[in-house]
Amino acid sequence: MNQPDPDPDDRALAARALAGQQSAYAALMQRHRDAVYRIIRGHIGDGDEALDITQETFVAAFAALARYDDARPFRIWIARIALNKCRDWARRRAVRRFFAFARPIDDALDIADSAATPEEALGSQHALARINAAIAALPANLKDVLLLRTIEQMSQAEAAQVLGVTEKAVETRLYRARAKLTEILRD
Repeated sequence: MNQPDPDPDDRALAARALAGQQSAYAALMQRHRDAVYRIIRGHIGDGDEALDITQETFVAAFAALARYDDARPFRIWIARIALNKCRDWARRRAVRRFFAFARPIDDALDIADSAATPEEALGSQHALARINAAIAALPANLKDVLLLRTIEQMSQAEAAQVLGVTEKAVETRLYRARAKLTEILRD
């Protein structure tokens, strides 16, 4: 594909700028700043931000001037840099917006996943198995009261009806069941 000839003035200015001639930098900036500003302003929509990004574009372009291919038009090269700066700005803005709405890390404790980690779950399974084994080791009359009152959450009167004993007997057996369970689990 046949490329249009680069503007010889831009090519010459770029060469002189690379040689350290400050006036060549100024001439390139003066020649292309309005077009670069328009591209950036159209891309991001904010005039003040566009001025800052235009300045960043020229700083980056002049820092990379040694990589400029003078077989291509300078305006295309600088426009590409301007668009990259717009993309960088958009990414930074997205990050700033994210952190602007982010809550302090301490607040994350309230919204963090309360599910157990695999290690905690395994530990809980072992603890549960141990408790179940301890309950199973209780005498039947103590085990039944414990299960009805604590697991099934029956009232004392309901447990008494199910077991056919007095409420006082349920209270006594529950006390003994808890004491025996504590003793078994302590060992």
